Amino acid sequence: MKSIHFKITPITLPIILFAGTIVIGTLLLHSRFALAVASISWLDALFTATSAVCVTGLVTLDPGSTFSLFGQGVILLLIQLGGIGIMTYTALVYYLIKQKVALNDRFVVGPGLQHDRNRPFGRLLVMIVLWTVIIEIIGAILLYAAAPREFTFFSALFHSVSAFCNAGFSLYRDSLSHWHADWGVNLVVMLLIIAGGLGFAVVVELNGCLAALLRRWRSLLFKGNSGTLCQSHRRLSWYSKIVLFTTFFLIVGGGVGISFFEYCAAPSGAGRTVTLLAGFFQSVTCRTAGFNTLNLNMMTNVSLYLMIGLMFIGGGSGSCAGGLKVGTFRVLAAFLVAQIKGRSQVVIGRFAVERKIVHESLVLLFFSVVIILSAAFLLNITEGGLVPHPQSRDLELKIFFETVSAFATVGLSLGLTAKLTCLGKIIITLLMFTGRLGPIIMIAAVQSYQRKELFQWPEEHLLVG
Repeated sequence: MKSIHFKITPITLPIILFAGTIVIGTLLLHSRFALAVASISWLDALFTATSAVCVTGLVTLDPGSTFSLFGQGVILLLIQLGGIGIMTYTALVYYLIKQKVALNDRFVVGPGLQHDRNRPFGRLLVMIVLWTVIIEIIGAILLYAAAPREFTFFSALFHSVSAFCNAGFSLYRDSLSHWHADWGVNLVVMLLIIAGGLGFAVVVELNGCLAALLRRWRSLLFKGNSGTLCQSHRRLSWYSKIVLFTTFFLIVGGGVGISFFEYCAAPSGAGRTVTLLAGFFQSVTCRTAGFNTLNLNMMTNVSLYLMIGLMFIGGGSGSCAGGLKVGTFRVLAAFLVAQIKGRSQVVIGRFAVERKIVHESLVLLFFSVVIILSAAFLLNITEGGLVPHPQSRDLELKIFFETVSAFATVGLSLGLTAKLTCLGKIIITLLMFTGRLGPIIMIAAVQSYQRKELFQWPEEHLLVG
């Protein structure tokens, strides 16, 4: 009798690892040691574990009051594993044990983490984990120093990891609304979110440039050798410049937009600086972090739609963030410009983007829109949307907001998640899982079915537009 062998491919491996981690997390969170209350349902435990591993932050239960210190520690570990990525840890273990990275792991992890293929891959993995730990510890110390009365060191570490991993989990019922006017706490959390959303390769490259710059100034002060300085200076790559510039543009544009619309709608007597700070914080947290310092239900519809757009774009490739990704957004914007100008190539700065990357960006956009609209359609059925439109009021906006937030692994909510039906929770759970693995699976799945044709089909004119 023939034995059946299941082949683990680069497409199935991340699914198995993420799903396995979620299952273990669900079992731990459902145990009595993890709970500060009598009990929770298996579905709520699964939802929380999925949200943590997929670094989303949507919750059906309050983590601070529902889970014990052990349960909060489990959530923290799941966030950390999901933030850096299960595949990154797997490849890192291979590297440390065998001093090499398996081809399958390089295929899956490489495209998201390593834009420079000439850089040693194993060394990059070590740098990713090392800098993650360093940044999170520094963030925890700064948060504790900024508000020592409100933050214990554990809660400071929890929020530092949650911010850097763009998870949005908070141990407080109102997230960070208590600190809406606190510049210290806001700036620390914003910097952690931005660092975690740039992409690990960009962070490592920035570290290299900063180290080179420090060596340059040290040589200038103590040796006075300017010739050596110019040679030791490192420049950012074309890719990193695109990510940094686009990130800056989205944060500033979103911050100014949200601040302006909320300031116009704010009651008399509200401080302008507080509104500006809160607006920029929401612009940053829309990059898939999920914290909030404002009551989202009191915000204008214009601001909410602007936030939906920012959530959909997300952060950098190979980062803790989700969404369509900054690089994909920049390629699509350049593609639109190329079509308007009649260019045959998609140009960004001094270089043209590979046609393969342009096609992959269009595929990602198509799949993402289809998944979001399909999930929103199903949620309208499960969450009471089958009523005349005047009776549903703002339900449609809440469903759309929640759907994009789940798919882009953001975690911001208009209050719908806590009221979801069982079917609604299952839909959001699958949406978070798909959103976290989506880009990898979509591209790999499409490429696995591709077959080079050795002939050309006859062309015919078709009316469009």
